[in-house]
Amino acid sequence: QVQLVESGGGSVQAGGSLRLSCAVSGYSFSSFCMAWFRQVPGKERQRVASTHTGGGSLYYADSVKGRFTIYQDKAKNTLYLEMNSLKPDDNATYYCAAEVRSMYSGCRPLASHFTYWGQGTQVTVSS
Repeated sequence: QVQLVESGGGSVQAGGSLRLSCAVSGYSFSSFCMAWFRQVPGKERQRVASTHTGGGSLYYADSVKGRFTIYQDKAKNTLYLEMNSLKPDDNATYYCAAEVRSMYSGCRPLASHFTYWGQGTQVTVSS
């Protein structure tokens, strides 16, 4: 059973930084599309960034380009989201997600495409 465990959320002031971590267990880390989504109450989960564990398929939402970086440490089976220059608009619950998928197929954009989810971690940015 694949398990995703997130950590690293918290409260920061605008302009600050946080790094989210997603530890993956229960399956080889070599054939997943991995993504970070975020959700605010009353709205659908939106993809923030994604990548494939085999490399490539890098995606960032326009709202986070230049500020967020998604990367992985294969030795630790861990996915990260480095978030800099945080804004109040980044306030959300952030989720790590994974989908078993060929690296040649690219990552799909919707939350419904992803099979495995972490429990979520709250990010609060104050102005």
